[in-house]
Order: sequence, then structure tokens, then C-alpha cells
Amino acid sequence: MTDLAVRIEGVAGRITFARPQALNALTHAMSLAIEAALDAWQDDPAVRVVLIDAEGPRAFCAGGDIAALYHAGRAGDFYAARRFWRDEYRMNAKIAASRKPIVALMQGFVMGGGVGVGGHAHHRIVGETSQVAMPECGIGLVPDVGGSWLLARAPGRAGEYLGLTGERMGPGDAIWSGFADRFVPEADWPALTRALVATGDPAAIPDHPAPASRLAAAMVALDGAFAAPTVAEIAAALGAIDTPEAAAARVAIGRNAPLSMAATLAIVRAAREDRDLRAAIAREFRFTARAIERGEFLEGVRAQVIDKDRTPRWRHAGPGAVDPAEVAAMLAPLGPEWRIWEDIA
Repeated sequence: MTDLAVRIEGVAGRITFARPQALNALTHAMSLAIEAALDAWQDDPAVRVVLIDAEGPRAFCAGGDIAALYHAGRAGDFYAARRFWRDEYRMNAKIAASRKPIVALMQGFVMGGGVGVGGHAHHRIVGETSQVAMPECGIGLVPDVGGSWLLARAPGRAGEYLGLTGERMGPGDAIWSGFADRFVPEADWPALTRALVATGDPAAIPDHPAPASRLAAAMVALDGAFAAPTVAEIAAALGAIDTPEAAAARVAIGRNAPLSMAATLAIVRAAREDRDLRAAIAREFRFTARAIERGEFLEGVRAQVIDKDRTPRWRHAGPGAVDPAEVAAMLAPLGPEWRIWEDIA
């Protein structure tokens, strides 16, 4: 496959995103290939470690190939996206559950589907250029690929903040929030790769100080607002906070899809009670499986990716206009034909 390089080098199973011209956006075929490699290496004694990285300086993986899903949906195929997300989510869970240690080197944009690959690895490395985000509310989705699980485990109410606004995190922010583990200068990544290929030992990862987190400082003022019960009340509470971050958060909440934000608040808070990543993913899939036929994914992608007018016409005038019954309907359990795991509805 030209979009993904899968091979064994030394004692490392290597997976490299290889479509830098598309910011290494994840396709359905790439997702299946990653899953197949993980399955093949689980019991292979020749593979001691799995290393996931990417070509090009701009992105580890900027997300899923949503343009392809948009065109399928516009043609009336609501099942292509469901199949893609179901298979992608299964792959995400296998990364987290792998018996072989997985190291991810995440430069540049690490968003959406990129978080689903790198964010569940056992050793998550960021560098100077890393920008990590879950921006799904801007395209009529919710943080998926296990993103609600990660957001729910961020300090305080940072998960609500990051999920509702889609704010990008630098390397220090990503480590502070729990989306990454170590900072390694990107100039050192080739040497680290050689060491992992030769030894298979994640102890080769150097221990550098993490950069300061702007987000940690900002959340001192924002945490109380993002504890409010609803998105509308969060927006109102932000109006009383005189910081640039509060003002920017209000703008983002005013721009993103109201239905998506209401559902995001629900799934992040529900995921705090989950003991299993798979439960959080199953809840995310309830929304995404309905997002094309009954949600606003097509309009969000049209505005952001296809026409690029950046003016989506959402169905709701604002966060306060979303009926809780609509959120409940989007998050209701799916039928057995669309369950990812039989033991979780």
C-alpha cells in the first residue's frame, strides 16, 4: 500500500503514514492495514516493539479522510462511514490493548483519527511542532476514536474545554492533559528510531523535561465555567471571565455545531465512569453512526473541507436551542447489526 508503509526492521514492527501531501489523513484501507499488522505481530517473537511514525514535517495524521465519507454520504451511502468508523474504532482499541509495546512519534498535526492511532499507544512522543486536537464539533461530529476516554481523564474540566472548543495543544499541553507522555526534540527522533529498531526496548526513549503548558495555566480561570451543567451555561459563565482564553472559547462555542457540543458534554462526562476504553468508543459510535443520516456531518464537512466557506448552517440557533431529547436519540444504543463489541451496546 502506497499510503502506509508496513514492515519489520530489526526487532521492530514499523508502521509509517506515507501520504504527507494529504497530511497523512487516515483512509479505511489504511485503518484495516494497521489492524492487520497489529494482529500479525502480537504473537511474532521477531517483533519486540511496534513503532508508528509518519512521513513529512506537517502532520503525523491530521484525521480521517472525511472528504471521502462526505462524497459517499452525498450519494446516499450512509453505510460507508459506518463501516469505516466501526473498523477504525476496533483498530484504536487494539492499539490500546496490544501486548507488544507501541511507540508513536507524533509531529505536526495530530488530530481526530491521528489521536486514535497515536493517543492510545503505550509510549506517546511529541516534539516541537506537535499540535494535538479533537476538533470534531466543528464538523458536526463528537470526539471519537476513543477521544472521549482521553478527554475524560484530563485534569479538572480540561476535557470539556478541549472537546467543546477543539483547541489545539502544543507539546507541553498534550503531556499535561494526558494525550502524550514524553517530549523528545525532533532532531533526536532518527537516533531514537535506530535504537528501537536495534533493541526493541522503550527504555531507549530519552527523558527530556516537558515544555510548559499554556493550557494548565489557562484552566485555572476556566475550570469552573466548564463544570457548568450545559453548554449554554458554560458559554454564559465564560462571559464573566476576563481572559483571552475565555473569549476565544466563547467564540469557538458560538461557531461549533450545537448538537455536537451537547452530545460531547454528555459523552465526556459519561466516560469518566467507564472502566474500559471500549465502552467509551461504543458510546461515541452511537453518535457517529447516525451523524450522516440524522446529524450534521455533511453540512460541517461541506463548510470546512468542500466549499471552505467556513459558514456551516447548523440546525440550531445556539447551544440553548438543543432539545435534550435530540441528544438522547443520537446516543441511544444501536441495533445488534452495528455493535462493535457484542458485550457492549
